[in-house]
Amino acid sequence: MTAEELARIQFASTSIYHFLFVPLTIGLALLTAMLQTAWYRGGRSEHLKLTRFFGTLLVINIAVGVVTGLVQEFQFGMNWSVYSRFVGDVFGAPLAMEGLVAFFFESTFLGLWLFGWGRLSKRVHLATIWAVAVGSALSAAFIMAANSWMQHPVGYQLDPATGRAQLTSITELLTNGVFLRGYLHVLLASAITASVVVLGISAWHLRRGSSPEAFTRSARLAIGVLVPAALIGMLVGSELGVTEARFQPMKIAASEAQWTTCGPCSFSLFQVGGGTRDETPTKIIQVPHLLSLLATNSWDGQVQGLNDVQAQYEQQYGPGDYVPNVFVQYWSMRVMAYLGGLLLLLGLWGFWRRRTLVESPWLLRVAIWAVPVPFVINTAGWLLTENGRQPWIVQGLLRTADAASPSVGIGTIATSLGVFVLLYGALAVVDWLLMARFARKELDPVTAPDDPTTSLTDDDAPVFEPTS
Repeated sequence: MTAEELARIQFASTSIYHFLFVPLTIGLALLTAMLQTAWYRGGRSEHLKLTRFFGTLLVINIAVGVVTGLVQEFQFGMNWSVYSRFVGDVFGAPLAMEGLVAFFFESTFLGLWLFGWGRLSKRVHLATIWAVAVGSALSAAFIMAANSWMQHPVGYQLDPATGRAQLTSITELLTNGVFLRGYLHVLLASAITASVVVLGISAWHLRRGSSPEAFTRSARLAIGVLVPAALIGMLVGSELGVTEARFQPMKIAASEAQWTTCGPCSFSLFQVGGGTRDETPTKIIQVPHLLSLLATNSWDGQVQGLNDVQAQYEQQYGPGDYVPNVFVQYWSMRVMAYLGGLLLLLGLWGFWRRRTLVESPWLLRVAIWAVPVPFVINTAGWLLTENGRQPWIVQGLLRTADAASPSVGIGTIATSLGVFVLLYGALAVVDWLLMARFARKELDPVTAPDDPTTSLTDDDAPVFEPTS
């Protein structure tokens, strides 16, 4: 195994692990803010208890997520120095904005929210949790803007002396079509992830008769977020596919294992084989015209095949293999789409039974077991996006094979990879134990004043610290 392959494995493993926390943080911040808003407006103690309960899970998730994200920045300089030099003048702006604006914004208001109970007025304190939600969403926006530039470079020019990319228009960077649709897709995925987690935890308590009135409210809130987010997410995902088909036709062709150009094109629900040029796939159950609709928004739209795109790239960029791993691409797309459809069905089932959740044992069981599903979907979506760009690290400008650090050897990368695996494994255990412990706790007996315009007293203020 080469140093480049080990570096790719290292970055993929740390990125996937970090991305387990990002959508949950964004979504949980939103749902916690919604619960506190309900308490502010109605003054019901159940909403205050739920705010404290899910706010604790939010804090745990942020703490572990921040640690896992910091490691990625060191990998840029250590394993991908050529890439860092090439994109530094472009990535500097969004990454600086993410660190100086979004991250500090989010962390500052998180501190105010944690320690402001009973000290800030209810209105100001409510504003702090909404600021946390906005900050976490802004943080993802700047990272997505940088990543979208790698998928579709815009607003730049190449320095003739150094060959490095230089940013010429921050406006073009932030209005990149891949960014706008991709970022909205991430926000919706975050809402889906958090709503499924909140629904699953609420279902676990409802099955045990723990605070049924309160957890019925949190379950209904989760269902109310899940259904529209899943529906809109499918539409936005389809539009993102159309955008990528325009700028990255190889990615879309690989997601269907479509080796020849077609029009109209069917979508195979399942197939055996077809991962290589010489292997004829056996397609099982095809939906006519569906691929044309997904890739072109046209009933009879033409979709370029892998062979034709390969020939175009060879003519444009020179000899080489420009086809990504078709197996990963094909099944990542279907795992994401099929499991996303199942979550929509779960949300619709919950909406139908929303008034009798306590009397719906099968719905509650399924909701509990569905908790890991959005994390699988998010991982599949990450693989679909990043694997589909290969062999480019920056589409059309820099190949992954040319981006690795020439001075870092296999031994160094292998050692750091082993350390990261052990460290992240330990963090995974700690995070699971903490999340499971606090998710299973009974709601604390926190009382709220009847007047929703007054603040809590110090005696009533929730305290976010471990208790037995």
